[in-house]
Amino acid sequence: MNQKGFSWKSSLLKEIDFYLVTDSGLSKKGTLSNVKDAVNSGCRIVQYREKDKSTKEMVEEASEIKRICSGRAIFLVNDRIDVALAVDADGVHIGQDDMPVETARKLLGEDKIIGLSVNDREEAILAEKLGADYVGLGPIFDTATKKDAGEGIGSLKIREVKDAIKLPVVAIGGINKDNCESVIQNGADSLVSISAVVCSDDVKRETKYFIDMIRRNKKSIRRSKRTYSLLFSTLCLHF
Repeated sequence: MNQKGFSWKSSLLKEIDFYLVTDSGLSKKGTLSNVKDAVNSGCRIVQYREKDKSTKEMVEEASEIKRICSGRAIFLVNDRIDVALAVDADGVHIGQDDMPVETARKLLGEDKIIGLSVNDREEAILAEKLGADYVGLGPIFDTATKKDAGEGIGSLKIREVKDAIKLPVVAIGGINKDNCESVIQNGADSLVSISAVVCSDDVKRETKYFIDMIRRNKKSIRRSKRTYSLLFSTLCLHF
C-alpha cells in the first residue's frame, strides 16, 4: 500500500469518535441539516447512506455533504462507489454482500478509505487482510434501523475483535444512551447511534453527548492503562 495514503488515512481514523450515518427515512430535519449540525458539534466522520433517491439526487446531495465536511470531517458514501467517485468522497463503506474490497480498492485507489461491515472476529481478520481501513462491527445490540441486521452480538464481542486486528473498530447496531458506555469500555474506537441522533429535535446536542461520552471513557481507559503499567513496573523492580 502507498505509505503516504496509509499515513493519511491512519491519522484521520485515529481521530474519530462519534460516527454519523445519515438516514433520510428517520430524520426529522433532513440529511443536510443533520450533517451540518453533527459536524458543527465536532463529529469527525460522516457516512452518507441513502436507499430511496435517484443517482442524480444522490450525487447532488453528496456534493453538498462533501462541502460541509471539507477539512472538518471524513466523508464516506455507503455502498455506492459510483457516487463516491462522482463527488470525490474520502471513501466508501461497504457490506459483506457488496462489491469486494479488492475491486473497490482498484476503482478508488490507495488513498481512499474503505470501511467494511463485519459480524465477528473471523470476518474482521479477513477484512484486515483484504486491505480495509476500518471495520464496522455489528449489530452490537438488536436494532430496528436495519431490518436484515440479525441478532445483536453483545458488547463483549467488541473486545474479541479489537484484540484480533489493528484496524479501528466502529460499533453499530442498537446503540443508545443506556448502553453506549459499555461499547467504548469494551474497546470500540467509535460508535454509530442513528436513531438517537437523527430522530432527535436537537442533533447538535445529541451528537455532542456521544462525543463527550466517548472521549471521557477513552481518557479513563488510557489513565487506567498507565496506572497498571506503572504498578507492573514497580512490582518488577521488587523481584
